[in-house]
Amino acid sequence: MRWVYWFGWMLFGAAFRTLFGLKIVGEEHLITEGPVLVASNHQSFLDPPLIGNLYQTEMVFLARKTLFVGFFKWLYPQWNAIPVDQDRPDMSSLKTIIRKLKDGHRVLVFPEGQRTLDGEIGEAAPGIGLIAAKSGAVIQPVRIYGAREALPRGSARIHFARITVVVGKPIFLTATEQKAARGKEDYEEITARIMGAISAL
Repeated sequence: MRWVYWFGWMLFGAAFRTLFGLKIVGEEHLITEGPVLVASNHQSFLDPPLIGNLYQTEMVFLARKTLFVGFFKWLYPQWNAIPVDQDRPDMSSLKTIIRKLKDGHRVLVFPEGQRTLDGEIGEAAPGIGLIAAKSGAVIQPVRIYGAREALPRGSARIHFARITVVVGKPIFLTATEQKAARGKEDYEEITARIMGAISAL
């Protein structure tokens, strides 16, 4: 790890375990080699470093482009964050993710696109189905519990809630499934499969 990434990884890891009693379930399912599309529910701003701490090597994250200001304009790229325009999403973000995966990186995606308000898993856009089909990467479903209670959407106050991260068995799309996925309905079907795996954890 580069030192800036390593420093953040160590700092967040220590905080999660000390303040929130972080518990990881299903760690044996982690795919640690090669390109991996990590798909997780989205509860809090804490989610990206939570997922990042599952792995001993660097991964790529997505972040709202409005966060890239001042000091964070320098810091977020050091943490492998890619700016995304949530108000006007386009194909460029999807193409960037697919390229990163094809280059062998591990990429974290929140299919819901935004943090939950009520703790429930919301609907996902079909974009992750397209990414999965076009990249051919292994899909790692992950579900986070407790992060919303620790740092709810709309709040800047930390609460000392217990956080658990559950790692599911990886999903492998066959070459036939990848080639057959050519339209919105096909991508939605893959998306539903991924979201079903997350919901089941």
